[in-house]
Amino acid sequence: MKKRLLILGGTGDAAELAVRASQIADIEVVSSLAGRTQQPFTPKTGTVRIGGFGGAAGLAAFLLDRAANGVDRPIDFLIDATHPFAARISANAAVAAAECNVPYLMLVRPAWERVEGDRWIEVAGHSEAARALLGLSQRVFLTIGRQELAAFAGLDAIWFLMRAIDPPALNSPIPNGKLLLARGPFSLEDERQLLLEYQIDTIVSKNSGGGATYAKIVAARELGIPVVMVQRPPIADVEQVADVEGAIAWLVKQL
Repeated sequence: MKKRLLILGGTGDAAELAVRASQIADIEVVSSLAGRTQQPFTPKTGTVRIGGFGGAAGLAAFLLDRAANGVDRPIDFLIDATHPFAARISANAAVAAAECNVPYLMLVRPAWERVEGDRWIEVAGHSEAARALLGLSQRVFLTIGRQELAAFAGLDAIWFLMRAIDPPALNSPIPNGKLLLARGPFSLEDERQLLLEYQIDTIVSKNSGGGATYAKIVAARELGIPVVMVQRPPIADVEQVADVEGAIAWLVKQL
């Protein structure tokens, strides 16, 4: 009988992991997407569910007995491959896995590291990032996603180019400026041109890691533009790997 793997996904890494894990004969893959984006990275194989679990308790119930979802056998392995800033679901996953004694792994892509030429202003959160712009910036490239735009809505003296995958919720407060809907990966040439075209003097970015959106950091370095870099939230002290290869090796070891 096949073992069941639950992947908490929504990222490119998670989609790739689902495909790779499905190629293991003894594994059946279930991918769970939060449903916060209109066009998430949907795995091309296995079962896909969309929506939250109802906190750590709801996830624990799902791990132990999926009868309510049409399957009456529990989850055998759990891999969290969500975005590095999806702190709540990751915390819930750690609690639920420990409670249910389900082998649990986090796939955490490495954070970007400052290199020579980078002009980073490192901050702990979005409110601190907004304060860092005061007296520093006039035209800002805001690349933090749609859910955090409200933190910058009160900065009326600053113009923002806001890039997100999906538009913000109706009637939610957003800063003055232009909304650009796009999904990476973005090329260095395009990012450089974007910064020049809109006369950007500061970038605000999450330290998401990975290659899909790193070109903007390289372009900022080349043009001498400061980057207000929002640092990652703390994560649970659990077993981690940095890439899909590591996750597959962990999974094979569990079998």
